[in-house]
Amino acid sequence: MPSTRYALVAYVHHPVGDFVENLRRELHPVTAHMPAHLTILPPRELQGTEQAALEFLEEACSRIVPFDVELGDVETFLPTTPTVFIQVKRAAYRMRELHDQLCSRGLNCEEAWPYIPHLTIVKTELDQQALAAAVVARERWGQFDGPRKIHVDELMFVRETAGHWQDVASVPLGRSLLSPRT
Repeated sequence: MPSTRYALVAYVHHPVGDFVENLRRELHPVTAHMPAHLTILPPRELQGTEQAALEFLEEACSRIVPFDVELGDVETFLPTTPTVFIQVKRAAYRMRELHDQLCSRGLNCEEAWPYIPHLTIVKTELDQQALAAAVVARERWGQFDGPRKIHVDELMFVRETAGHWQDVASVPLGRSLLSPRT
C-alpha cells in the first residue's frame, strides 16, 4: 500500500500561472490537471500527525513576511530527473530560507536532491521528452510579455493519496502581522 505524502506549495495564478498551465497542457497533457506552483517543501512522509504538522506550519508561517520572487530562464534538471522548469531569479534565497525553516519538526525528512527554488513546467517520463519540451518552453517563455514577478503571501499544505494531490489547508504568511491590535 502506497504511503501518504505531503508537500507545501505556493500556487501561482495569472498571468504566469495561466502561461505555465497552458504550456503544460500542450507539452505533457498527462499532467495538465496540476496547478502551477512553486514548491516550498517537496513531497515527504510526515514524522507525526497531519494536525501537528499543520499547527507547526500555521505558527511558523505567521512570523514570515510575504515576499516577491522574480522568474528567470527555462532550465531542466537533466540528467538527474526529466523535469523542465523556470528558475527563480530574484529572491530564491527567501524561498531557501523558508524551506529550511519549515523542514523541521514533523515535516523534516532527508530529501533526495538539494532544494532549488523553481516553477515546474513539466516532469516527463523520458529524458528525450524533457529535452523537446525544454526547447518549446524556452521559445514560448521568451515570447511571454507578462509580469515575471510572483507575490508569495499564502502557502498550500497538500496531501498525495493514491497518486492524487489534494489541498489540505491554506497557510497565510505573516498572519500575526495582519492581526488587529488589542
